[in-house]
Parts: sequence; structure tokens; C-alpha cells
Amino acid sequence: MGSELPCAACRLLHRKCSPDCILAPYFPADQPNKFVIVHKVFGASNVAKMLQILADATREDAVKSLVYEANARLRDPVYGCTNTISYLQGCIQQLQSQLKSTQDQVIDSQEQNNLLLQVYKEMSHTHSSSMNSSFISTTVYQTASMENCQIYNI
Repeated sequence: MGSELPCAACRLLHRKCSPDCILAPYFPADQPNKFVIVHKVFGASNVAKMLQILADATREDAVKSLVYEANARLRDPVYGCTNTISYLQGCIQQLQSQLKSTQDQVIDSQEQNNLLLQVYKEMSHTHSSSMNSSFISTTVYQTASMENCQIYNI
């Protein structure tokens, strides 16, 4: 380990902390409660065996999971973290339902928008062609002489 203080695991177990202690990197001396909780739920030898099986790159995440599960087990000895998992799954289902509802509302709004746009285009086309014919018929102006009538398309 390299320091004078034994890791939290070796200190709790009243052992000499060797330089190759598998628990030392994950249970430092300044965090004794972390190991106390994990030891209480899983046992020191089980934790050491689990860490030995795992690749070095995954050990830190495994220790975090063990600490989380141990805390959950102490809070709820029957269900542990499965209670939290069930709650979060319920939240996910509720959020997925809300998302689906929102997506349906967006689709409805887009369809309404498309309908309004289509109606507007039809009205604009119908209105402009009827306006053009009435506009043309009313834009006949008489010039100075009564016989000369001209149509102005404006």
C-alpha cells in the first residue's frame, strides 16, 4: 500500500495491510464507514473474492455498487435496492406515457396546422379568383368621351 495507515478494511479486521491488499484502493483509511457497511452486509472475504474475480478496470464500479446495495439493504433488509429499482421503473413508465401523450399532441397539432394551411390556401385561391373577376368587372372607367371605355387591370 505504501502508506503507514492500514486501509479501512484491514483496520476493521485488525490485520496488517500488505502492499498488495486488494481492498486498499477501494476502502481508504479516511473512509472507514464505507467498508463497515459493505462488510456488515456481504462480509470481507466475499468482497475480496468478488474483487479478485473482476478485471482491474471494473473493480471501482463494483465497489460503488456494493456500497450502494449495502446501504439499501441496511435501509430495507427485505427488498434492498430492488425497491428503488421498482420505483425508478415506475417513473420510467410514467414518463414514457407522458412522452407518448405529448408526441400524440404534437402530431394532432401538426395535422390541425396542415388542415388550416390547406383551408387557407383554398380560401385564398377561391377568394382571389372571385375577387379578380369582380375586381375586373368594376374597374371599367369611362374616359372623357362616353364611347371610349377602358378596363384597367390593377
